[in-house]
Amino acid sequence: VVQKDIAAEKFPGKYIVKVDDTIKALGDLARQYRKRAGYKVVAITGSVGKTTTRQITHDVLSRHFKTHQSPKSFNNNIGLPFTLLNAPKETEIVIAELGTNHIGEIAYLTRIANPDIAAVINVHPAHLEGFGNLEAIVKEKMSISEGLLSDGVMIINSDFERLVSFCRQKKINYKSFGKNQDADNTAKNVRYHGLSSSFTIDNIHVELPLPGPGNVDNALAAWTICKLFGISAQDFADAVKSFSGNVMRSEVMQVGTLTILNDCYNANPASMKNALEILANIDATKTRRLVFICGDMAELGAQSETLHVKLGEQIANANVDLIISVGKL
Repeated sequence: VVQKDIAAEKFPGKYIVKVDDTIKALGDLARQYRKRAGYKVVAITGSVGKTTTRQITHDVLSRHFKTHQSPKSFNNNIGLPFTLLNAPKETEIVIAELGTNHIGEIAYLTRIANPDIAAVINVHPAHLEGFGNLEAIVKEKMSISEGLLSDGVMIINSDFERLVSFCRQKKINYKSFGKNQDADNTAKNVRYHGLSSSFTIDNIHVELPLPGPGNVDNALAAWTICKLFGISAQDFADAVKSFSGNVMRSEVMQVGTLTILNDCYNANPASMKNALEILANIDATKTRRLVFICGDMAELGAQSETLHVKLGEQIANANVDLIISVGKL
């Protein structure tokens, strides 16, 4: 599939299809394949935690169904079509990420994926350079509902009042998860144990080998999705206790006597705050030296300086012993 004139003899035995835009053509092919393939699609979006939520969901569901997921953070107008097109014929469920850094991107992606289940796991100030404010981010994330199948299920994190208000205003039916007790799926008895966490769902104790409040939210989002496929709380707990986590996303590394929390995949106010909370929980006994190494948070537009000042206050309040900062901000 090409958009430039290419000599046919360069590709003997192949058909060459010329189009105006190869990336749009890729999306069109993926949309048609998705319609014909017969698998269910779970689409996950949010400011942080998409990959971890996707992988927890996949790890649990793959024990019961033939599942396929994004191989990495393939969540844009090239990565999502690749994810859908690469699903083997026997696939029953595809779990995909939808990302965005400008208005209209998720609306385009969701119309390719046509999800059976769409989840907005959180909304935080991220990519503000492309959105301007948090309200625009909420609207962009919730546009995932525009591609939802008529009998599909919308899932939101009801700890974010803006998501709840948006759904009520637009009359979007939804299932919710959150730490608030009004959510359809909530976690009780939440505990943070340094490099791991624990909580209770449907009276079942869950040991999560991931640190920090953000990862509990990710697991709760995954549980809400898995529950719709008939997974029991016990089966979910059995599956997640061996979850190994993701490279550069709250990844714990032990180097001699040093414990390194490698959270370098991306940086925005929410991920920085979560990293500091994990750091504080690691030092519950107040016997370790806490070092926080950080670079600039990019794509924050006009609010960049304000959000970096706020981060500085959070670092001070986290009782960090040493901060090493890189970058002009």
